[in-house]
Parts: sequence; C-alpha cells; structure tokens
Amino acid sequence: MNYSFEYIDIILLAMIAGFIFLRLRGILGKKTGFEGKAPAQFQEIIKNVQREKSFKKTENFDETAKKEFLNGAKIAYETIVTDFSDDDNKLTNSKPLLSKKVFDQFNQALKERSNRGHYAEITFIGLNSANIKEHKKIGNILNVTVDFIAEVITCIRDKEKKIVSGDPEKIKKIYDTWVFSRDTTSPNPNWQLVNILT
Repeated sequence: MNYSFEYIDIILLAMIAGFIFLRLRGILGKKTGFEGKAPAQFQEIIKNVQREKSFKKTENFDETAKKEFLNGAKIAYETIVTDFSDDDNKLTNSKPLLSKKVFDQFNQALKERSNRGHYAEITFIGLNSANIKEHKKIGNILNVTVDFIAEVITCIRDKEKKIVSGDPEKIKKIYDTWVFSRDTTSPNPNWQLVNILT
C-alpha cells in the first residue's frame, strides 16, 4: 500500500516538473523583436534610409567633411597639374577627376601645344595652402570653391628642346581658384573639377 503511494507521488512530481519545464520553455524560448527578413515592400525603404544617412555627411559639409574634402582636393590638384607634363600630350591620370567640359578644354589645349611641336616640363614642388573659399548647394549638386597656392618649376620647350617659355631653374609660385562638384544623391563619392576661375 505504501509503495503505491510512493509511485503516485513520483508520477505527480514528474508531471509538475514537466509542466514547469514546458512553461519555462514557452517563456524563455519566445522570440522578441525583429529577427527575420524585412518584407519585400520594406526592403527599399531600409535602403533609402541607409542611403540618406550616408549622404547627410556630404550635405551638411561639416568640419570633418571639409577636412576630408581638402585632403582629396590637394591630391587632385597635384595629379591634374603634373598630368600636363606627360610627353604623350594625353590626360591619362586626371581624366576621372575632370568634368566633361573641363576635360575637353584641357584636351584642346594639349592638342594645340602638340600641334606647335611644344611640350611641357613641370616639376611640382608642393602646395603652400589650400583653403575653401565657399561652398554652395544647388538642388542636389554641391559646389566647393578652393583657393590653391602652389610652387612649381615649369618650362615649355620646342622640338629642338629650346626653351620657349618658363625657366627650368626657377621655382614659380602659382595662384589658382578651382571649383569642384559632386551630386549628393549619387553613390559615387568622387568629386570632379568643373571650373577654373581667373
């Protein structure tokens, strides 16, 4: 008789333990928050939000953005200036840095120089300064005007290597004002030279 009561106690305890286990599993195993894939109609919204975040930095053009821009502008300036000294009279390195309008103007100048039988010798000494003069946003386009002061050694020679202009022994200080531009809605982060002010 006592044995049967012990079996009933064991069965009851097992049932209680099983019930508690199932309740704990139901509570602890319950998912909270979003863990699956976003429905198709929300995928585009998420992309747009991420895109807007990435462009806000450029649109705001804060001190950090200005510093990063100027670092790139300095490299672009040296690349474009020294590209004119290539013997093949082609804009090889600087083409991606130029708008179509400026590229065509530079290309025309190179062709005219080549037709005269002239070539340029340019040694870039360094940049003394590069300062943002102004920045203006028109629609989605952000334009940034930069004043450059640089030092170069430059001279133009003819076919006989006689000096036509410049001095291969003299460092010349040059002052340039260039306008760079980019579309703030474009995923392409690169800037292009769109104008040279005189």
